Amino acid sequence: MASSQPVVIYPPAEDGGRRVRVGEQFRGMAYGLLDIVEFLRLAGLDDVDDTWVRQSGLIEWRGGGPEVWGREAQ
Repeated sequence: MASSQPVVIYPPAEDGGRRVRVGEQFRGMAYGLLDIVEFLRLAGLDDVDDTWVRQSGLIEWRGGGPEVWGREAQ
């Protein structure tokens, strides 16, 4: 799996979800790591799982890392 598309996970929204952008496209609102995995798979990154999402240097986490979900993070 190789990708030149930057992946950005935005800070939690009011409902706790985090917007996910792959390249120039917003893929949706994630409410956990498995949602991010699915968005990345739909973007063509077949070999990802929740461990990869937690550890990958290819993902830019804004407003907290993979353990931050919910309003309390803001």
